[in-house]
Amino acid sequence: MEKRIGTITIFVSNRESSHQINDILSAYGQIILCRQGLPFRDRDIAVISLIVEGTSDEVNALTGRLGRLPEVTCKAIFAK
Repeated sequence: MEKRIGTITIFVSNRESSHQINDILSAYGQIILCRQGLPFRDRDIAVISLIVEGTSDEVNALTGRLGRLPEVTCKAIFAK
């Protein structure tokens, strides 16, 4: 499969999930080019943005694992 450039946005409503999120991101570190996190402590939410390069299957597997965590929402977008 062809590798594609994309972004993943992750919204975290429960900071207790952070260890699981980091474990998953570490497992997919080979496709992550850049990671940025911004905690909104006054709103009890954190936003993590990733720039990735991988196959659709790899990126979808990553977002699927993250999306199954409690109070975590994520979405991937690919460049054309």
